[in-house]
Amino acid sequence: MTFRYTLKAIAQRHGLFASFMPKPIFGVNGSGMHVHQSFFEEDSNAFYDPGDAYGLSQVARHFIAGQLKHAKGMSAVLAPLVNSYKRLVPGYEAPCYISWARNNRSALIRIPRINPKTTKSTRIELRCPDPSTNPYLAFAVMLQAGLDGLKRKLELPNAIEEDLYHMSGEDRVRHGVDSLPGSLGEAIQAMEEDGIVRKAMGDHLYERFLEAKQLEWDSYRMSVSPWELERYLAIY
Repeated sequence: MTFRYTLKAIAQRHGLFASFMPKPIFGVNGSGMHVHQSFFEEDSNAFYDPGDAYGLSQVARHFIAGQLKHAKGMSAVLAPLVNSYKRLVPGYEAPCYISWARNNRSALIRIPRINPKTTKSTRIELRCPDPSTNPYLAFAVMLQAGLDGLKRKLELPNAIEEDLYHMSGEDRVRHGVDSLPGSLGEAIQAMEEDGIVRKAMGDHLYERFLEAKQLEWDSYRMSVSPWELERYLAIY
């Protein structure tokens, strides 16, 4: 948070404008805040297992399963703006499908390749957060989701290394691949249905956050954009 405010202030001094808006320009990739996560027990990386094909322990697998399970419910926190969902669309290197893999940049969670000489760097990369999020809230919710997977020993589905952007809808259904919310409105609904955010934030903060996001979504829904005027005003 300090970095974000400081960078904007320094840019302004030089007559520039720095923005952490997720999707400021149509037709190009948006700005993400990919979060790399690891889990340690004393001096040992609890995510590493040399006997696993992906180098992941059961702790890591349950943790990933928890984050996949709650991906929809976390979305309103990790991608908190109306504009956030202009970034999470197919074809722009941002994840919009709930899956995991090693070398697949269409996956929600990616496993960076593990070097046997530096196993302490074993980690998972959650790719849906964007830089407009409040990192304190984001980290709390991500941790709560992962720990829920550990506590309940959730099973991790198979990794999907195929490009999900080019996979047909039928194939995604066959692989059990769901989608992230397509709008802030859908994300708010998913957050209310899941309960993981309330558990992470506590009742008071959760209710204030929900109220603020609902006001933002309602304001957006009722506004009339230049796109609509250009598209419809003369025709109808």
